[in-house]
Amino acid sequence: MSKVECELKINGLSKKINIYNDKPLVYAIRNDFGLTGTKLGCGLEQCGSCAVIIDGEKKLSCNLLAIECEKKEIITVEGLKIDSELNHVQEAFRNFNAAQCGYCTSGIIISITALFDKNKKPSSQEIQNALDGHLCRCGSHSVVLNAIESLKEN
Repeated sequence: MSKVECELKINGLSKKINIYNDKPLVYAIRNDFGLTGTKLGCGLEQCGSCAVIIDGEKKLSCNLLAIECEKKEIITVEGLKIDSELNHVQEAFRNFNAAQCGYCTSGIIISITALFDKNKKPSSQEIQNALDGHLCRCGSHSVVLNAIESLKEN
């Protein structure tokens, strides 16, 4: 199998990379762009740790082919910063210390950011739907939910 040239735009940076057609986006993000906030968890689209925002929508990057993401705007957790400051979701998670091991945190922050970008005051059901498919084995759920609820007040 030969490699193909693929141009990806991640966090505003466009870069041409040579990849195999079947390279998942998560590996391009981590290995070719050096962005390690996006995690590879299960590799089966069941844990949510690989979540990114593509053209305004949350997507899981573990089984999404990098080549399919050309000409799309990809945002990782590192790209959420505004003028080198944490975005409102990241700030809430920091204020509430809403992580233990932190492995799932970037995927949850991506998902909640995508939700609040579309709806400034989501319902509890909409928040639950956004968190569907995100696993946290450390048991940070209540603190994560408190951090998210604090966003609704702003």
